Amino acid sequence: MTFSMNLRLISLMCAALLNAAGLQAQTIRAVTEATPYTYLQGERVAGVATEVVEKTLQAAGLTDYRVHVYPWARAYDAALKEPNVLIFLIARTHPREQMFKWVGEIMKVDYYLYRLRSRSDVAVSSLADAKKYTIGVMRDDVRQQYLQTQGFSRLVVSAQSIDNFNKLIKRQVDLVPLTEDDASSLCTQAQLDCAGLERVLTLDGAATGLYMAFSTSTPDSTVKKARAAFDKLKADGTVRRIMEKKSG
Repeated sequence: MTFSMNLRLISLMCAALLNAAGLQAQTIRAVTEATPYTYLQGERVAGVATEVVEKTLQAAGLTDYRVHVYPWARAYDAALKEPNVLIFLIARTHPREQMFKWVGEIMKVDYYLYRLRSRSDVAVSSLADAKKYTIGVMRDDVRQQYLQTQGFSRLVVSAQSIDNFNKLIKRQVDLVPLTEDDASSLCTQAQLDCAGLERVLTLDGAATGLYMAFSTSTPDSTVKKARAAFDKLKADGTVRRIMEKKSG
């Protein structure tokens, strides 16, 4: 091998190493949707779940990050397809298990079907009853996926939770699945007295934990650091104390 070929080989190896180092050092993009726990406050993303994520990344030494609020389907798509994406408040379901690199559970949630209290024509006492009505859901959300597995076909899909809620108010759908905190927050956003909203059914099979998780193309070293930091914050009670602030 000639001297010039040796130099070229060394140059290629150095370039490859620099490129690999650059990939490791890429900015983490933390993505979520607007919820009572994750919301825009001026130009920054605030909320208790956001605080948990930021404390986790900082404790892990992963300080080069940006947090974004998107429609859920956009956040979900980014976490499926792009490296160094951290999605949070995502339900950990069996179909999703191999689709993400899971970090830790931030909170548990129960979902309920709500109707307008004035809609006495919407009578629901069982899951079978609910199948007779149109139900508003968000694209790629766990509630849409759960209802589809239960044989629901009259689902009306929206990109954002407030759009979905407005369809309920305008009687474009009969029911929407929400958490209690979601219901309260959306009433405020839509300027609706929450007394006009009625919970009619608990979706027992949809109860789940909401996690933070990385895209599968994120380096394992990054995931390992975040997971260790989160486990420590959860063990010492930091996660619980933050989430108990009930912001929103």
